[in-house]
Amino acid sequence: MKQKPILQQTQSKNTKKRILTGDRPTGKLHLGHYVGSHANRVKLQDEYECYFIIADLHTLTTKPEKTADLKNNIHQMTLDYLSVGIDPQKSTIYIQSQIPEVTQLAVIFGNLTTIPRLQRMPTLKDVMRDADIQIPSYGLLGYPVLQAADILMVKGDLVPVGKDQESHIEVTREIARDFNRTYEVVFPEPKPLIGEIPTLPGTDGAVKMSKSAGNVINLSDSAKDVEKKVMSMYTDPKRIHSTDPGTVEGNPVFTYLDAFGAEADSSQIARYKDQYTKGQVGDIEVKKYLARVLNNFLDPIREKRAEYEKKPELVEKILKKGTEKARIEAQKTLAEVKKAMKIDYF
Repeated sequence: MKQKPILQQTQSKNTKKRILTGDRPTGKLHLGHYVGSHANRVKLQDEYECYFIIADLHTLTTKPEKTADLKNNIHQMTLDYLSVGIDPQKSTIYIQSQIPEVTQLAVIFGNLTTIPRLQRMPTLKDVMRDADIQIPSYGLLGYPVLQAADILMVKGDLVPVGKDQESHIEVTREIARDFNRTYEVVFPEPKPLIGEIPTLPGTDGAVKMSKSAGNVINLSDSAKDVEKKVMSMYTDPKRIHSTDPGTVEGNPVFTYLDAFGAEADSSQIARYKDQYTKGQVGDIEVKKYLARVLNNFLDPIREKRAEYEKKPELVEKILKKGTEKARIEAQKTLAEVKKAMKIDYF
């Protein structure tokens, strides 16, 4: 095939495999995001060529009326990215909607994908339920197709996802195969980088943190806000007095301590667990300790965020530069696609 040498040349120039992952800009990131994916992203950027997409077009699938909030949400999310250690010198952060080529790819890919295939997506019903949507829009139904365009636009080799999102990557792989078979070989078949993505319970004891539920601790929360939220955290509902034996397993306070304090002082946490189960320590003491642990963890993140907050023009420059770089990749890919399809008229 005529396109194979192009693929080989691209791979020889860059020995690192390419990753694409990102978030919908729906607000500030919280500790659940950090534990679930962002801590890992910081590590991945040293081993892979990483593209981090701020997927604003994907917000339209459930909140088409909320576009006025997007600009600020994108800025806040970028601050969160930078504050946790995503390095614009190593990784590319870009805004999805500013790359028109991705929508052209989505139109092309949409014609290689059947509606019944999309209706079988296991996450579709979950999204409709959570967003209280009775009938999916064309955009929501086609969410995996646009996602495939995001991934294949930069010819991503790997996509970090949890097990529940693996089906989305399979759609992308099918589209890549169908395109290569129908026209010429242009795309790699990206593989999911499956990880046991941990979840943090909400401060109210819910299964996980959720911005809509208001049970989150944001990465940008002040020390006082963190302490206030921790002191009101759900613990063991059966424990009435500090002398009552308490349950550690499934107790959000100890889940957070394990996630953020184990490396600093695992022996102290072990002592608190033992004392708690024996009714030898009160919830207030343990919560005050957790608040200190979380604030010690968040202090350097807050400091780094504050530095970037003073330089909004630098944040905008990082986004612009990243988007320009991603768009160059998109233009190259779309040119290959049109050539393979014999629709490169000019």
